Amino acid sequence: MPKMKTHKGAAKRFKKTGSGKIKRSKAFKRHILTSKGTKRKRHLDTDTLVSAADAPKVRRMIPY
Repeated sequence: MPKMKTHKGAAKRFKKTGSGKIKRSKAFKRHILTSKGTKRKRHLDTDTLVSAADAPKVRRMIPY
């Protein structure tokens, strides 16, 4: 049986936590930042968990 391949695009975007959950960064922090508030930008910096609905799909893409 061949090994499963890691989806390299997903590997750059997601990381697994110690308990096996999947961590992701937030969107909307790349450009046009002058019109966004300081608090909003600060909260966009923090990582969050992938939703329960999307987690199985992401897990398949990053098996290791």
